[in-house]
Amino acid sequence: MRGICDGRVVIVTGAGRGIGREHALEFARQGARVVVNDLGTGREGDGRSSGPALEVVEEIRDLGGRAVASNDDVTRWDGAARLVKTALSAFGRLDVLVNNAGIVRDRMLVSMTEQEWDDVIRVHLKGHFLPLRHAGAHWRERSEAGEPVDARVINTSAGAGLSGGVGQGNLSAATAGVLALGQVAAAELGPYGVTVNTIVPAARTRMTGETHDALAAGPGSGFDAAHPANIAPLVVWLGSAGSRHVTGRVFEVEGGAVSLADGWRHGPRADRGARWDPADIGDAVGKLLVDAPDPEPVRGS
Repeated sequence: MRGICDGRVVIVTGAGRGIGREHALEFARQGARVVVNDLGTGREGDGRSSGPALEVVEEIRDLGGRAVASNDDVTRWDGAARLVKTALSAFGRLDVLVNNAGIVRDRMLVSMTEQEWDDVIRVHLKGHFLPLRHAGAHWRERSEAGEPVDARVINTSAGAGLSGGVGQGNLSAATAGVLALGQVAAAELGPYGVTVNTIVPAARTRMTGETHDALAAGPGSGFDAAHPANIAPLVVWLGSAGSRHVTGRVFEVEGGAVSLADGWRHGPRADRGARWDPADIGDAVGKLLVDAPDPEPVRGS
């Protein structure tokens, strides 16, 4: 198969099901060789199985593509290191890292357990950092050795990371961290020939359950706007050579819609040129609030 990623080597984490599976399949259709990484756990993170990753590998091979499975845990230092080594051993190079693995542990803050907090932070945030750390070190080494590098990282945040989500304090914090991590990585890895972008997808998956059923188009339209395959075209393009001019960006994508999200920006400012008196600062803040746009509402509020 030939396409816009012909010959490129891609790692996709959490690729056994849902959005990650569709990424892996579309990369393969576009000519990439794919490392399909998945622990094969249940929706709540229980159990472990090599089955989901192997099934996607077989689908890719049935399409005429090339792929290998990885069951390494990307939240562990050695697991993320082995994942990068798997790509290098199987295909001799690494061009694209798609950080996609995630879990949910939804709970109101006053009811959330420490474990529910730790699990989501670990999988989403640490599970982004560690593969990025090892892949980035590999690309830096190649660049400093004088080899040309044209690499890509695509991270995965969530709507909760952009504006927060009621009952999702852990996911909101973790995926907001993913957004910030992506900005830092784009700045730090750019000199080595690596672009880093982040997507905020909306689709029907095991994680979202029925949340996104309402996205589905009406009967007879022939288009399921909630299908996870709708996310893959943007991700595959971001992984291609043609996207080398795009970095440090955040894209929202659902159905047939793609948009750019703007992060925190410096807003209205008041400066009296001296230390404020607490009794005076309230009026100044009031004027700032008048001049500033209203914040995005928290999802579910």
